[in-house]
Amino acid sequence: MSIESRDPRFASVVGEDVLLEEIGSGFLFTEGPLWHPGGAYLLFSDIPGDHIRRWRQADGVQTFRQPSNMSNGLAWDRQGRLLACEHATSRVTRTESDGSITVLASHYDGKTLNSPNDIVAKSDGAIYFTDPTYGRMKYFGRERACELTFQGVYRVDAEGKVTLLADDFAQPNGLCFSRDESRLFVNDTSRQHIRVFDVRADGTLADGRVWANTTGTGPGAPDGMKIDSAGNLYCCGPGGIHVFAPDATALGVIRAPQPAANFCFGGDDRRSLFITAGTSLYRTRVKIPGHI
Repeated sequence: MSIESRDPRFASVVGEDVLLEEIGSGFLFTEGPLWHPGGAYLLFSDIPGDHIRRWRQADGVQTFRQPSNMSNGLAWDRQGRLLACEHATSRVTRTESDGSITVLASHYDGKTLNSPNDIVAKSDGAIYFTDPTYGRMKYFGRERACELTFQGVYRVDAEGKVTLLADDFAQPNGLCFSRDESRLFVNDTSRQHIRVFDVRADGTLADGRVWANTTGTGPGAPDGMKIDSAGNLYCCGPGGIHVFAPDATALGVIRAPQPAANFCFGGDDRRSLFITAGTSLYRTRVKIPGHI
């Protein structure tokens, strides 16, 4: 069995069981999976390998970008441009249609960011990202001292203004919006929990509170996080990917053969779940499609 069911609803969300298919291996540490619907391909980061790779059903895994400044989280903006969190440079960048790179965020209050980690784009064009310290550690980035004294969550508006939204995390990591974008979920790797914030009309956050804890056995901690089209929330955690109902009930865990760092929904029906875990890339199928 590749699942741990904790609630009867788990079967209708994920399935009675899942088959994990390894579709790529031999990497150093995989992260940041991102599905391109029009191109029917997946991008993912190999952070220590300084590499963004592309997987396509017909071609397997190929190089997309090398070097990548040790990219981690990837996302598409509302114009379909690639956004990347770079560990080696402590930047958030955007790849323009001509292939040039625009830096969207690199400093706050005159100090270099820690190491942008994960990223999401809101429908109004604003970009939200987390900034823990992992990219300043050996292997996962460039070892160097931090200039900031906190680990924050930030917003970049359409004019390029960088706003600090929260600074009371130990290590903020994965983040995702609710389906109507009225709430933002952000997990904290060190504290093993998921927080939720109300999103104000101006894009800032209010009333941050703990929404759920990722409890269980096996290696892993809160990391990548996504929501499906029914409002169920998926989050990496001990043993694999934890699935929560919209009311925060823990439904179960998709067990992974290696510690799961991130995942995304993809395929023509967005029911394929692509998982980056350790040195490999996996794929499985779920019942409810991911949220677009």
